Amino acid sequence: MEKLICDIEAYAAAVGRKPQTVLRLAVGSGWGIWALWREGSSSPTVAVADRIYRYMAENPPEQGGRTEKGEEE
Repeated sequence: MEKLICDIEAYAAAVGRKPQTVLRLAVGSGWGIWALWREGSSSPTVAVADRIYRYMAENPPEQGGRTEKGEEE
């Protein structure tokens, strides 16, 4: 679980979004799920983790210092 949290945080930073937004886009999660995962009171299923990783792979950060929204960093 710790690796998934770190990977989501790194991806979110790279695309200029909050981790909660990444989860919402990737799997349609509720806004509070990220906090539950971080504090350890809930965790995703393997299927959900796979969907998150697939979303991140299919939507890589743009190269050259631009965010997913196309804004300069």
